[in-house]
Amino acid sequence: MTNIPPPAEELRLLDWELHQLEARRTQLLRRRAWLLGVLRAAGPAGPPSRPAGPPAPEAAPPSAQNILLTLGGVLLTIAAIAFTVVSWGHLGIAGRGAVLGLVTLAALGAPALLLRRSLRSTAEAVAGLGLALTVLDSYALRYLALPETGTLAYAAGTSAVLATLWAGYGLLLGALRLPLPTAVVTAQLPLLLWAGAADAGDHAVTAALLVTAAFDTALALWATVRSVRVVAAVGGCTLGLWGAAGAGLLSARATDPTEAARAGVLLLFAALIVLVVAWRAQEPRIAMGAAGAGGLLVAASGGVLRTALPPEWTVPAYLVCGVALAAVVRTALPRPVRLGAAGASAVVQGLAVLWALPVTAVALLGPLGWATRSWTGAPSDARAALLIELPLSHPMLAPLVLATSAAFLLVVSGALGRGSAWLGPLPGSSAAVRSGTRLGALTLAWAAAVALPSALRLPYVAGPVAQLAVTAVLLAVAARATSAASALTASALALVSSVSVAFLALSTEAATLGTLGALTALFLAACGWTARRTPSVRGEAAAGAHAIPAVGPAAAALAACAAVAYATALACAAGAAAGLRLEHVGLAALAVPALAAFAAARLGRHPLALPVEIMAAASGALALTLTAGHAPTLALALSLCGLIAAGTALRPGRRPVGYAAGALLLLASWVRLASWGVVTPEAYTLPATVPALLLGSWRRRREPEVSSWEAYGPGLALTLLPSLAAAWGDAHWQRPLLLGAAALALTLIGARHRLRAPLVLGGTVLALDALHELAPYLVQVAGALPRWLPPALAGLLLLGVGATYEQRLRDARRLRNALGRMH
Repeated sequence: MTNIPPPAEELRLLDWELHQLEARRTQLLRRRAWLLGVLRAAGPAGPPSRPAGPPAPEAAPPSAQNILLTLGGVLLTIAAIAFTVVSWGHLGIAGRGAVLGLVTLAALGAPALLLRRSLRSTAEAVAGLGLALTVLDSYALRYLALPETGTLAYAAGTSAVLATLWAGYGLLLGALRLPLPTAVVTAQLPLLLWAGAADAGDHAVTAALLVTAAFDTALALWATVRSVRVVAAVGGCTLGLWGAAGAGLLSARATDPTEAARAGVLLLFAALIVLVVAWRAQEPRIAMGAAGAGGLLVAASGGVLRTALPPEWTVPAYLVCGVALAAVVRTALPRPVRLGAAGASAVVQGLAVLWALPVTAVALLGPLGWATRSWTGAPSDARAALLIELPLSHPMLAPLVLATSAAFLLVVSGALGRGSAWLGPLPGSSAAVRSGTRLGALTLAWAAAVALPSALRLPYVAGPVAQLAVTAVLLAVAARATSAASALTASALALVSSVSVAFLALSTEAATLGTLGALTALFLAACGWTARRTPSVRGEAAAGAHAIPAVGPAAAALAACAAVAYATALACAAGAAAGLRLEHVGLAALAVPALAAFAAARLGRHPLALPVEIMAAASGALALTLTAGHAPTLALALSLCGLIAAGTALRPGRRPVGYAAGALLLLASWVRLASWGVVTPEAYTLPATVPALLLGSWRRRREPEVSSWEAYGPGLALTLLPSLAAAWGDAHWQRPLLLGAAALALTLIGARHRLRAPLVLGGTVLALDALHELAPYLVQVAGALPRWLPPALAGLLLLGVGATYEQRLRDARRLRNALGRMH
């Protein structure tokens, strides 16, 4: 057992320990000063010596050699160009040909000798010079023997010949790394230059791009030299994308099936190139290439189909081709190719859905405009009820596209549910993929149903009826769902539809009341069903294997919140239809939070209890807002809200709501006093201070360790501070006198019972109140004193405090310790 010494003995021990620490500190400081003196006497220490060694080379020999060779090759090339361009005219025809030919042959033959002597870098530099000289030879030949030949035609033939010669030269001297990639780069030009020289048209240029891309693809797949494969892959990707984009543009610009078919052939050729790459690559990433090929197939077939249909059917035409592309998954093609085709079909359908979704968005958001023109009369039809124009000239196609995509997803989810082996194992969980597909089908079907009334221009009544039917179906789906994700998705879609139809029904009183009543009933039914399937806290552990599958608390909470919200809206609409004033409508709306609080009490510890209570609080806040324009009615509404909160606070686990109940009742009394014209602050604060102090005293008796600030601080501050503010602005003597007497009494009580809150608050208020009363006299005294005296007194005060600083510090510590020992 640890023996704790008495306070006096413990204080003596602490003083002794502090004395020992101070002595040790003094000893260490003296030793430190001696060491500093020794170091100063010894002088500054020199920098540590570095070990001697050979100097580092300024540049590595291979790097210097490569730089020199490169500079030499560049200079020789420049000299050859200058000779050809500037000095060519000083020689005759024989001399020109002989000099240039001999130099070219020497430059091309020298690398063979250099490679035998293992001078590879020198050979590369000289070979580069030789390749440049062949270009100069072709330039000289053009102006010497073929001056009438067209520039583009000669460039096309020359580039083909040079590419062939450089490729042969590179194959002959396989140790050189420059000729073969240079030949591949040059081989990109002949077909394009030929198409430009022949003025063959856009289709021929696109075909030249694609043929060159096919040549590059073959080199990238079958070449054995890595540099050749890299250059060919870059060229194939660049020219292939260029050619595919050009073919797609030609297909989009086609105005008749013949032109579309020509562009479609080019697109099919590009798709064939991509499929060959995908087939040959033998990597998981080939699915991306197959997806690109599938997109090209859709563009080719959709372009032809588009020209045979009216212009507004363009997107549906491509959608049909995208859906048909999904049939590839049932073929014997390699699995990555089938996956890529499925991905391409999904992309095409996604783009079509994005094209159609604005119609659904307008159908959902358009009715919001009825908030500013409620009960002004029913519009002519469902499209006019949207108050804004639909974004498509033929909006009927939007529901058709959405429904087609929804049906496709439904078929796919059914195939996945039957365990189809056409696609093999899918990435991730197959159950998750199947669930996501079904949710996508549900969402698209909902979007199609929402857009249908306005797209068909049905009568106005059909719009709200259809939206209510969609909401009911979605709530039924949520109630019968077997997973939390499905239930939450269906509930969220139902909530969005319900908000839209609630605004849509604002055109007439009958439509508003009927729609809000139907929505309240639907969500109440859904809430009741989901409450049965959402296990309570006590029943969750007892639920066995035969329990009903839970739909998840999120969907149930969403239905509960929507039910309370629409019930509140129905109460407000009914009051407005009955001709009640706004504040009376607010009083009538308080029935909803009262019923919601009763329902939450019946739910007990069920997870739905908290969302219902939160919505009850929001409904009560709305009712209070409606009554804010009439003070007596607002006071009554605050009192009723306080009673509802007090009833909620009686439940286990809801005790903190009692503070809200007290605040509401206090606000009710304040509003009532303000409506009576009462301006005395104590009339507002004392009715709250007295119960607060009684509750604090009761809590202190039950829990003695509770501080006085928690028990009495809020209650005392609630009256003392407003009264002090009023006393400082009061010209009479009664309020300051009574406030000072009360503050003095609190100070004495705090000192007597060692309570910090009454002592500090009472003393502070007493000092400030006395200062207020003495202020006029102090001002008179200050005016009678010489001007130099206040600064002098302040200086003396500061000198006195500074001279006795240690004593004042000890006094402050004693005061702090004394206050700290109080409760």
